[in-house]
Amino acid sequence: MTIAKDFTIDELICVCIARQIEDGEMVVQGIATPLVAAGYLLAKRTHAPNLVMASAIGGTICQDWAPLSLTRVEELWLGNAVATLDFDEICHALLPQVQPKEFFRPAQIDPHGNFNNVVIGDYTAPLVRLPGSGGICDVTVFSRRVYLYVPRHSPRVFVEKVDFVSGLGVPETPGRRPGPRYLVSDLGTFDFVGGRMRLISHHPGVSVADIEARTGFELAYAPQVVETPPPSAEEVRLLREEIDPLGVRTLECLSGEARRVKLREIIEGEQGG
Repeated sequence: MTIAKDFTIDELICVCIARQIEDGEMVVQGIATPLVAAGYLLAKRTHAPNLVMASAIGGTICQDWAPLSLTRVEELWLGNAVATLDFDEICHALLPQVQPKEFFRPAQIDPHGNFNNVVIGDYTAPLVRLPGSGGICDVTVFSRRVYLYVPRHSPRVFVEKVDFVSGLGVPETPGRRPGPRYLVSDLGTFDFVGGRMRLISHHPGVSVADIEARTGFELAYAPQVVETPPPSAEEVRLLREEIDPLGVRTLECLSGEARRVKLREIIEGEQGG
């Protein structure tokens, strides 16, 4: 394997997500999560060709794939669907029986993996009203295949106590519920072994001190904290040239004016394609 000579943090996050995928399993993608979609497609194009993907878009289940898009995102799912399910079938049949693997993006997360996608501040007088939990509160009660990702690691995301619990973390008493398995951010990767978020690797160019400074609680550490293995040259090529040539995945790592500019660039690129 040839290691990529240059890569971006969004590409490394996609690669970390892809590395958590096993061939033949089912994964779920939520709304507006292109880093996750790119990671799933990268896994399918490399080591997991038999991956089955389910999406909140149309309740679709797909075995084939298409490049990421912003204005034609439905084509990836509806255009390749082998089955469509209604919301009741998804919640009461697919999720509890199959327990597909899914990556969630928390707005806040505490040291035990409890996370919040509902509100910042007091629930009755919020500072920010977030998109809501969707099925997160149901899935995290039973699923052993809950994974997390945070594109912009910050003390505002990693907090000692979340303002509202919409996703359950690891319990103090082992075995009472599963909790999340893994988290990747733009600084490193983590697990929840021992009931607390634990650093297992730091990304190239990022120090452990950097991660400590941008985490709002005391971290636990794996016995050997290593550097995250970089992408291969082929993984970067697939992301840039075939899976996401317009860079839709980068929107999750941008904010403010930079995100607005990238949105316009993607839309103009698709209109010209």
